Amino acid sequence: MGTATRVFTLQDTFRAAIAGQKAVAVWRLPNTDSTQACVQLGPGYATGQPQLERSPFGFLFCPFQPTAQHHNTFIRADVYFDGSTAPPVVADGVPEEEMEKFYRLLNEESKAGWHTVPATQQHFQTAQGFTTAVTKAVEQIQAETMEKVVLSRTKQEALPAGFSPIAAFEAMAAAYPRAFVSLVSVPGVGTWMGASPEILVSINEQQVFHTMALAGTQPVVANVADAIWRQKEIEEQAMVERYILSCFKKLRLREYTEIGPRTVIAGNLMHLRTDFRVDMKEVHFPTLGTDMLELLHPTSAICGLPKAPALEFILAHEGYDRSYYSGYLGPVSGPTGSHLYVNLRCMELQESEAILYAGAGITAESDPQKEWQETEHKMQTMRKVLELLSD
Repeated sequence: MGTATRVFTLQDTFRAAIAGQKAVAVWRLPNTDSTQACVQLGPGYATGQPQLERSPFGFLFCPFQPTAQHHNTFIRADVYFDGSTAPPVVADGVPEEEMEKFYRLLNEESKAGWHTVPATQQHFQTAQGFTTAVTKAVEQIQAETMEKVVLSRTKQEALPAGFSPIAAFEAMAAAYPRAFVSLVSVPGVGTWMGASPEILVSINEQQVFHTMALAGTQPVVANVADAIWRQKEIEEQAMVERYILSCFKKLRLREYTEIGPRTVIAGNLMHLRTDFRVDMKEVHFPTLGTDMLELLHPTSAICGLPKAPALEFILAHEGYDRSYYSGYLGPVSGPTGSHLYVNLRCMELQESEAILYAGAGITAESDPQKEWQETEHKMQTMRKVLELLSD
């Protein structure tokens, strides 16, 4: 590894990546103070099904459903920035010419922006469209076509004057210390920001695998111990737990620890959460991360149960293109391991607006207006960030 001779800020790194038409990812893991970032200097962002064990260090950004328009994206860590141990570190094998170009960009005072892609009508969902889809879903569930389906929607919000993605990232990191906070900007893919509460697949330095069942939603109460959960949320959480256990069963994995369900706070909301952990060294299962990633995504927490009819219903009735919302993202093969999170509580940046995304789990007892209200509560996570920057 080589290192730069001068210390540059996170803002410098992000600005240089945008000016040079490079892909950049910025993130902060939950309950940590260290902001990290990586920039890919060369071409080739699209990738196939991720193989975590064989992956070089970088950042994955994957859609809800890979298509010709929305593909799995891997940002290779040609340049790695760790806010606690600046300056940026250059990966072995990066051409000197590419690094010289990037250092020139770091030293230039170009205007900071972000990569955008044009929004289309497919990006948006109306109140009427959402509530109609919920009504149809309840009918299908009552007819026992499926047990649960997750339906989502979008909303546009104006960006504050002088909006800065890095300032927004820092505001998110301060507001949501228990979340995985991210900012991803890729040419031809666009720019997304979020504060996700949900681990999809995590493997730490000790080779301990971790995933979670996260479902059920209600506004935060003063004392978490006083939280009262309705039968709908309890059943929804149990469905997600059963789904994870069914994935373990397919892999013939019997040795795991299960903790929960317990009430956890995520921003202005509370959820039910159960954690599952596996010591990969003890079970001699080195490919567990990749195998579970293939089985889990899309999870029942963002798709439904059974997966096939729920996904079919979403594609037929949700009425808009989820794009990278409810996909997954995170660092792979990095200094702290691989940590992939579901892309929830997020927004997509346009030139002067943000598209906010949120969903709700629909069961036989769902009420369309209450589900709409749940998505409103979830969108408040990103609205709060925009409001903080407007003050």
